[in-house]
Amino acid sequence: MKIWFNRWFTTVSHYIEMIRDNPDNRKFTIYGTSPNKDALYLQYCDKAFTEPELSGDEYIAFCLEFCETHGIDIFIPRKENVLISKRLADFEKIGVKVLVCPDAELMEKMDNKALAYRTVMEKAEEEGPIFSIPEHYVVNTLAEFKSACERLIEKGHKVCFKPVIGEGANGFRVIKDEIDSIKQLFHHGTSFRLPYRYACEILGQQETFPDLMVLEYLEGREYSIDCLATPDRLIAAIPRMKGDGRIRELVDHQELIQLAHRFHLKFKLPYIFNIQLKYNNGIPKLLEINPRMSGGMHISCLSGINMPYLAIKILLGEKIEAVSPRFGIRASHLEKEMILKVDWYQAP
Repeated sequence: MKIWFNRWFTTVSHYIEMIRDNPDNRKFTIYGTSPNKDALYLQYCDKAFTEPELSGDEYIAFCLEFCETHGIDIFIPRKENVLISKRLADFEKIGVKVLVCPDAELMEKMDNKALAYRTVMEKAEEEGPIFSIPEHYVVNTLAEFKSACERLIEKGHKVCFKPVIGEGANGFRVIKDEIDSIKQLFHHGTSFRLPYRYACEILGQQETFPDLMVLEYLEGREYSIDCLATPDRLIAAIPRMKGDGRIRELVDHQELIQLAHRFHLKFKLPYIFNIQLKYNNGIPKLLEINPRMSGGMHISCLSGINMPYLAIKILLGEKIEAVSPRFGIRASHLEKEMILKVDWYQAP
């Protein structure tokens, strides 16, 4: 069986290894593509290819052609996964199963942080609350940004902002009142904290800018919940607490596990999804929902649950037995050198 990963983040290499090291001893041939021939996850693939710098419908055309040319059975996309969800019928016509939420409208909403908040709040009005939502504003002009900051500060909040569409911490900044000290400059490196006036100078470079979410900064501990599900049943929810530095801990946090169950009961996201929350004054507040495998999910799989492989089994309509994750595991990682294979990738 052939599986294709298109442009992904580097930690997908862990998921490739877990799929190969499956408990059923199933054999897979892993295909990988990226515009960057030195993308490290390509080194873990059986067959690696460069892919063109395309987007939108042109990229979908490339994906369909790649699947047909190479006889792909299962496609696990990251790039353009929302658009791919909208075009699932085209992949089904050529016999390709795609590991992506089949509800394209829901997928699009969850991929946009502002729309995700609005969707969760609308569902709360209809059926009761699931998550607490941070106070926030969506802005795209400097005047709106200044107004949003002023309103939040008047209510006693620290202020942060981030793009409504993005991954990881890209674009995330916390507004601070003071400039860096010499000690910070010499010893702390580049910070995600930014003086208010600097933020205004940057955002004022254009009359309008892409939608930005300005919101209350949450001071407490951050958790990431990796979830495995069928449309009808949440099979596993594994809270991963972000400790100091690179430390992560898998915790049997029943409040968060129940939140994940309530979310799935109302939204029915299948396969794998991720919920990120942060505590503030004892209240867990939603950061974002990722309708895909998260970058840190390999840490959650230390619980003994092979989430990538089980998601494939769900996609194939196979039965999944009950799972019992192990909690209390603390983990981190070291950088590791890697000698790259030379000129082994191919053009698509």
